[in-house]
Amino acid sequence: MRARFDIVRRRRWFFLLSGAITVLGLAAFLLFGFNLGADFKAGSRVQLQLNEPVDVSKVREMFQQIGLSVPEGGVTVAGTRNDMAVVRFPEVLTQDQIAKINQAEKQTFPKSAGADVRTVNPIVAQQTSRKAVWSVLLASLFIVAYVSIRFEYRFAISGIVALLHDAFIVMSVFALLRLEVDLTFVAAILTIVGYSINDTIVIFDRIRENLRIARPRTFDDLEHLVDKSLWQTMSRSINTVVTVLIAAVTLYFFGGQTIHNFNLALIVGLVSGAYSSIFIASPLWVSWRGRQMRRAEAEKHTA
Repeated sequence: MRARFDIVRRRRWFFLLSGAITVLGLAAFLLFGFNLGADFKAGSRVQLQLNEPVDVSKVREMFQQIGLSVPEGGVTVAGTRNDMAVVRFPEVLTQDQIAKINQAEKQTFPKSAGADVRTVNPIVAQQTSRKAVWSVLLASLFIVAYVSIRFEYRFAISGIVALLHDAFIVMSVFALLRLEVDLTFVAAILTIVGYSINDTIVIFDRIRENLRIARPRTFDDLEHLVDKSLWQTMSRSINTVVTVLIAAVTLYFFGGQTIHNFNLALIVGLVSGAYSSIFIASPLWVSWRGRQMRRAEAEKHTA
């Protein structure tokens, strides 16, 4: 495939774009934080799918009428249309209290789809959080080891930076939209990591093949070789992400509510993964490898 423009030589613009997204994501974390689900937070969590704009004061009043005091900041408005209320209690609700919630919800919010109540004790919440973090870290560690053995450590580090970029963007979107983070979210992150590194390895493999055919002698040659490799795999990368996106978008609109957030995470992660594989991972490797080549060229001239 013939290149229409030089991706590698414009890498600074893509680095700046990713840097700006990272800053915005960090701001979202600092301002909003995560809307942790019942899997990661002890106590009880009541999710009310109201199917209408949430009135926080009305939600609080409903719980007060059945004798439940909502903690300060205990009501979170969620959903892409702000039609979902998530109420957290530090204590475990009884079956009698849950029955009263369902009855009060039907009377106060006729359009509501019903209450989803989840409870978890502190020990389970702590263990779940620890396992979720370890699963992501171990996956990243094995990816680094695999890519380092198959290619070289510079490829591995560049690939991991791209993966962290993808995961961070998905987490930022969920923090900004106040969407719930639970175990399905962790599953989505791991799925995105697997997809993104697979696409990145395909590009890295093409770069390695072209390096064997024509070893670059200057940094300009290296830029041209990597840019050529990117465009040779461009059709494959685009076709793959579009195919998977069609399935994810279809499930997002027509799938059940239980996998709604999972599909949204996949959609954001797939787009971010395709972008980072093409515009971040390989150009980052070029910048790193280019330093070594420029240093060798400088030493050759001074010798």
